[in-house]
Amino acid sequence: MIDFTNIKYLYYGSERQIEVYQLLQESKLLILLETYNPILVGSIPLQLDLPASDVDIICQFKSKNQFMNHISYMFNQEAQFIVKEFFMYGIETVTANFQIKGVEVEVFAQEIPTKEQMGYKHLLIEYELLKSYGEPFRKQILELKKNGSTTEEAICNILGIGGNPYISLIDKINY
Repeated sequence: MIDFTNIKYLYYGSERQIEVYQLLQESKLLILLETYNPILVGSIPLQLDLPASDVDIICQFKSKNQFMNHISYMFNQEAQFIVKEFFMYGIETVTANFQIKGVEVEVFAQEIPTKEQMGYKHLLIEYELLKSYGEPFRKQILELKKNGSTTEEAICNILGIGGNPYISLIDKINY
């Protein structure tokens, strides 16, 4: 099992993973977010990314306002910086989007510990599914993603899982 809480695995991965590793090291992005228990999630850790896929980082805040102030202070000078607050499935959520060296980054934060957030649970479930079903499954996912599906939508489509793919993936796959 890969330790997804430590990005060193990226260094030994695909060309894109190595580029993201270098970007995160050079920008010190995870160090700047260290207080918020950041974890890289999404498609890049699993090599399910497309050329336009962003770098997804989840965080945990104790104070939403403090987090928003911190993220704004640290990254507002980055290209296309925008911060939003909203409720996702009834949970107070903050996202910050920006570019570092032309690479899209999304920081997603909730009060929930990062290892209990949907993004981390999806990462672990998707990793196990990829291990079980192999390369043909990965290629099917990528094909559906090229046609506009998200990773979760593609997986649920392939496995015949109905309902909201973000919730159903966690509910139907025991991990």
